[in-house]
Amino acid sequence: MTPRRRRLLWVLGILAGVGLAGGLALRAFQQNVMFYFDPSRIAAGEVRPGQRFRLGGMVEQGSLSRTPGTLEVRFVVTDFRHEVPVRYANVLPDLFREGAGVVAHGRLDANGTFVADEVLAKHDEKYMPPEVARSLKQGTAASAPAPAAPAAVGSGEAY
Repeated sequence: MTPRRRRLLWVLGILAGVGLAGGLALRAFQQNVMFYFDPSRIAAGEVRPGQRFRLGGMVEQGSLSRTPGTLEVRFVVTDFRHEVPVRYANVLPDLFREGAGVVAHGRLDANGTFVADEVLAKHDEKYMPPEVARSLKQGTAASAPAPAAPAAVGSGEAY
């Protein structure tokens, strides 16, 4: 075997190894990606039962109920257009409360109830995850009457 052919085989072997490593990394990344959905998108059928995703919105007032003797909690997440019932069997964060923003990680069961593995509450009054803020803003805009005057551009409000 000539030195030129040996170098060519080494280069091809290295390229194959890098390609294989890149393919495995992409596959692992795709399996760990968790998409965000709001209650309206769930009601539209964009999520299939068993699929893992993040659910975001506001905890509906008066919807929180606890199962006596267990950690199980049930509540409803809304975007002011649609609601999704949530079941969670762990300790809720300290900042969790009705009427506040929440993001839950989990899956939808066959009955349409979101079974949460993790529940995250917003950490102060000014912060809300950008996806939740956008979906809530769209939800309140769709349900509210049209404003009398157009809103000022560049109001300085950021999320």
